Amino acid sequence: MNKRRDAVSQLEGRLGYTFVNPALLEQALTHPSTGHGGKALANNQVLEFLGDRVLSLLVADALVRAGPQWREGDLSQRQVALVSGPSCAGVARGLGVGPALRLDGSHARQGGRDNDRVLGDAMEAIMAAVYLDGGLDAARGVFERAWKDALQAAVGDISLDAKTALNQWAMARALPPPAYMMLERNGPSHAPVFTVLVKVGEDQSEPAIGATVRAAEQAAARAFLASVAPS
Repeated sequence: MNKRRDAVSQLEGRLGYTFVNPALLEQALTHPSTGHGGKALANNQVLEFLGDRVLSLLVADALVRAGPQWREGDLSQRQVALVSGPSCAGVARGLGVGPALRLDGSHARQGGRDNDRVLGDAMEAIMAAVYLDGGLDAARGVFERAWKDALQAAVGDISLDAKTALNQWAMARALPPPAYMMLERNGPSHAPVFTVLVKVGEDQSEPAIGATVRAAEQAAARAFLASVAPS
């Protein structure tokens, strides 16, 4: 018991947040299996439900503030990745959630402390516990610390958008904006293939293909940058 208590204390330190009501953290760390066959304990299922919504809001807010010019599709893809079960489980491992969990004996013996589903649910529950204990600003502080690396990676992925990079390359050289030309569309209606090239000034890319016009444009922009930007 002391070993787990130490793990909970260390977890609280890594979160960078001290609970006014420690019972909320205990509930967030309590797997639904605990209490079977005996006295039922408040588990983290309801907190997990709330934490999923809190986390989604915080991720959406962080992405919009980081890049208000980004497309909705780009933002949605990154949000899904950041709130996914594996992502939450990875954050939980980094914080040391596993040793602090309250599991029944069989789940613990079966590796529950390192199970993606168990850890991901607990991490969402922890976010809800912080929100209920200290409000949205407290939850945001924990999110910004715990998801820092994952968020930076997601922002970096968006920043490396090939069309955006090519626009910036052209502007830096006082060149006209890139002009994309669709050369042809092949394939059946349910699986088309588009061929596109891009021209900037007197230079143009090799034709590039994609399953959508946008994907082909991205491929053409990458091809242009690969052949021209290094020079």
